[in-house]
Amino acid sequence: MAEINISAADILGAASKAGRKLRDNPAQDEGFKAATDQARVLAYYVTLLVKWNKSMNLVGPQGWEQIFHSLIIDSLHLADSLDSLDLPNDPVTLDLGAGAGLPGIPLRCLWQAGDYHLVEARQKRSVFMRTALRMMKLPRIEVFQGRAEKFPQEKLPADLILSKAFMPWKDLLEFVKPMLAESGRIVILSNDPAPSEQEFEELGHTLQDSMQYKAGDKKHYFWCLRALG
Repeated sequence: MAEINISAADILGAASKAGRKLRDNPAQDEGFKAATDQARVLAYYVTLLVKWNKSMNLVGPQGWEQIFHSLIIDSLHLADSLDSLDLPNDPVTLDLGAGAGLPGIPLRCLWQAGDYHLVEARQKRSVFMRTALRMMKLPRIEVFQGRAEKFPQEKLPADLILSKAFMPWKDLLEFVKPMLAESGRIVILSNDPAPSEQEFEELGHTLQDSMQYKAGDKKHYFWCLRALG
């Protein structure tokens, strides 16, 4: 079997094809500011994910291009949106049910504000994420292996909580209440468009932002929610 070796040029080309070109970000305080550096660390992550996926079944798609266009693309679009949120200068982010590091690890290649916590109960996926992070040298990101409700209280509250298929969204809003800062945001990545604003308001939240984008041959969405004051 041929050795898998995905390059930064491959990633730059795939991003352009998906309509989300990587760009330099000199405003970042640390981490990877140049688009070429972002592409390089993304290429390492995708290469490692494809290799481990063959034996551990970490994600459904098998080929690297399919993984990029159906999974990595979420992180690239999300990075643009997070820059527009009115978050604290040094936010605390929880990524619940982080799995193999999606969306968190690719997101961290482009968006590096504050402290980022990948929360995952399953050991094999946690081992994979720690292996990837040791080599990628991403700033201020760590893996918490355990149930989300056991996340250390001293590291809370979170200013931003991300969820991709962690639990049904109505249950999630109640679940994260003890973890979220008063002005914190919840971002839900979904295969479905956002429900009506009335549904959110009935549960004490407002829809601050939503986005639709193409992911391979499907449409993906994310919704940004904030508790009503």
